[in-house]
This record gives sequence, structure tokens and C-alpha cells, in this order.
Amino acid sequence: MTQENFYDLGDPDAVQRHINIERDRAKNLRKSPWWKTQIQKGLCHFCQQIVEANSLTMDHLVPLARGGKSTRGNIVPACPACNKKKQLDTPVEAILDQIKTKPRDFYER
Repeated sequence: MTQENFYDLGDPDAVQRHINIERDRAKNLRKSPWWKTQIQKGLCHFCQQIVEANSLTMDHLVPLARGGKSTRGNIVPACPACNKKKQLDTPVEAILDQIKTKPRDFYER
């Protein structure tokens, strides 16, 4: 989504408590054999580029600030550029943004 979008994230204190809890869970997952296996593949979930394992970041598909959890189903390895670009977007929002930016003739084929 674009920067001008406004996200109603709810009560700021409740959101921050949720984020703190889930960040602690993410720290534990970062130490797990599961995560180590994920990053050893060296593949960014979003751009599919090969990246050094130690450069990959842990990204939440549904961001913590939007109610996401630190679970294996919601965490993927991402290169720093993709992680930064994604910000608070969900994968569906990112796809919708791509569709909005494609030239009209792309759909008329």
C-alpha cells in the first residue's frame, strides 16, 4: 500500500503490548532449528533472489502491528530491501499495488 494509507491499528497500548509479546516469541524462533533451516536456503520469500543467509531478515507476512503472530506460518525470510519495502502491507495488499501499477494494455492482451 502507499504511504498515504491510514491503518487503524486499535488502542495504541494494546497494540504495543501485542508487538512486545510477539517480538519475544520471534526471538525464540530465531534461535530454533526451523529458522536456521529457513535461512540456510538463502532465498528471499518475496523477490526469490539468493541472499547470504546472515543477510536474511525475519519478516511477518501479517505485520505484528496489524495483529500478526510470530508463528512458523506467518514468518518468512526476506532480504533487507524487500522487508523494508513491505512495511505494514500484507501480501494481498502488495499484489493489489502491483496490479494498480501495471500498464492498462497488460490486461487487454
